[in-house]
Amino acid sequence: MGLVRLKIRELAQEKGWTLKEVSDRSGVIYSTVRSYARRPGMSMVDYTALYKMARTFDVMIEDLVEILQE
Repeated sequence: MGLVRLKIRELAQEKGWTLKEVSDRSGVIYSTVRSYARRPGMSMVDYTALYKMARTFDVMIEDLVEILQE
């Protein structure tokens, strides 16, 4: 099973946003945003949350996700 990392921190820093602001702007609960930003690798993520955050950052989902292991 593959592992992915979400580039939430990097994209938030580019925009000058905190993780709380990402949560507020995307509608994804803060604990989820924080958890996804802190985890070095995940095997499962909520696709709806990915979609909302990608739209918030104005990027494609592929730009939000880094594949660590296939």
